[in-house]
Amino acid sequence: MAEDTFPGWHGTTIIGVRKGGEVVVAGDGQVSLGPTVIKGTARKVRRLSPGGFEVVAGFAGSTADAFTLLERLEKKLEATPGQLARASVELAKDWRTDKYLQKLEAMLIVTDGKELFVITGAGDVLEPEHDVAAIGSGGNYALAAARALMDSPLGAEDIARKAMSIAADICVYTNGNLTVERIGN
Repeated sequence: MAEDTFPGWHGTTIIGVRKGGEVVVAGDGQVSLGPTVIKGTARKVRRLSPGGFEVVAGFAGSTADAFTLLERLEKKLEATPGQLARASVELAKDWRTDKYLQKLEAMLIVTDGKELFVITGAGDVLEPEHDVAAIGSGGNYALAAARALMDSPLGAEDIARKAMSIAADICVYTNGNLTVERIGN
């Protein structure tokens, strides 16, 4: 099959919500190839503990590419313990300038419980304005839902779960099988 006609891997939804001294990263479990669900129980949210410094990361995009980026992030965190922003910027610089890394197709949401960032292959390290970040095919749906819930009495985890449920109802590449990791107070 020619590369331009290959149906491609589609979708996922990852959300990060910071509220009340806590950050939650949640991701769905669906992996699709074209119109077919290949797997419904993938884990796209992981805990990293380089040098005892705990970070939660969620990824959207190619799994192999995302794992390559997570390994690189761990190395950056080992070199700059406790400095998630610096490690994220160093990863984004490498990702943008390294000929091998430039071909990687993924995005990351990372948090240490204090800071929350989206890291992209365009060299971006973005901190969300409204304490919510979302990526993937259902990311905009989850983002809108979570932002609408931020003024409610719900905590970070409940907001993330509700937003992911809404995204799963709208985006055909997102399911309700969640992996949720909490970090912070």
